[in-house]
Amino acid sequence: MESTGPELPTSAWKSEEELIEALQRQEDDAYEYLVRAYSGRMLVVAKRFLGQDQDAQDAVQDSFLSAFKAIENFEGNSKLSTWLHRIVVNACLMKLRTKKRKPEKPVEDLLPHFVSDGHRDRSEPSWAITFDTAVQSRETRDLVRQQIEELPESYRTVLLLRDIEQLSTEETAARLDMSVSAVKTRLHRARQALKTLLDPHMNSGY
Repeated sequence: MESTGPELPTSAWKSEEELIEALQRQEDDAYEYLVRAYSGRMLVVAKRFLGQDQDAQDAVQDSFLSAFKAIENFEGNSKLSTWLHRIVVNACLMKLRTKKRKPEKPVEDLLPHFVSDGHRDRSEPSWAITFDTAVQSRETRDLVRQQIEELPESYRTVLLLRDIEQLSTEETAARLDMSVSAVKTRLHRARQALKTLLDPHMNSGY
């Protein structure tokens, strides 16, 4: 989920609008504040997509460079944190497109299997909480995100955009240059695969 960003110190700027105006005037202290205030939260987002610290740090650096270039045209139609979140997600997706892909485990290995009569080949474990609650709950968030790392990259990216960063299906499709129907199909399979990975941890005694 995107960050709303820290509160602005009244000793510097009384509102976000004043900070934006200072950035558009290219004031050094405004640039420094922006990096100091938002880099940590942007790095968290970048690590979700890229994993490796150096790649994530590079994505954040690229994001700030893009933001500084584009701030002159920022009209304030969204919160500054929302705008920066969009930029860092785009930077991460760009890095994912350009970096050499590692061999991936087939997602089919993580999907439910069915026998000839249409039933699953094994009983489905009972969870103490729902899947949606597990993804969003503070108590299970670390476990869920650890298992998300095990998903094949193309499925992990769709699931991160939709379920963690909470982009709409249409926006996810646009970011990934995919059709809406392809996003829905990949998301469904990603959720099934993630549930398989979580099943051993999420029995009714959790």
